[in-house]
Amino acid sequence: MTPGRWTLAIAVVAFLAAVAGVFTGRALIPARPSPSAELHEVLHRQLHLDDRQQAQLAVLERRFALRRRAIEIELRADNTRLAAAIEAEHGNGPQVTAAVDASHAAMGDLQKATLAHIFAMRQILRPDQAAAFDRAVVKALTADPQ
Repeated sequence: MTPGRWTLAIAVVAFLAAVAGVFTGRALIPARPSPSAELHEVLHRQLHLDDRQQAQLAVLERRFALRRRAIEIELRADNTRLAAAIEAEHGNGPQVTAAVDASHAAMGDLQKATLAHIFAMRQILRPDQAAAFDRAVVKALTADPQ
């Protein structure tokens, strides 16, 4: 076997071993719930919302889902413009910089919309519920993103 074929064979074996390792790891190590999933767990299951609160929460969540979807579409469009700018400039030129700035603005809009949603949800809670919700929000914001 030629040296080039040995190198290719080793690369293929290494790649297959890496893929097998990823699949094994995912099968053996359960995924941690995301901080936002934990926040929703607190909100929907631990705070014991009454029917009025449940109805208000449903309205807030529908509104936020629409807003989040619109911003995500904007982010995808920004990424498309960034890709086109990179393809056109092949470097960090003015088009790339403008596309990055637009993307960052959309990310900021998403963060602001998320915070507005969190504060709106908090408004429907009783004081005892709000205290538990606040702790869950702080935990979600400070959780280690492993």
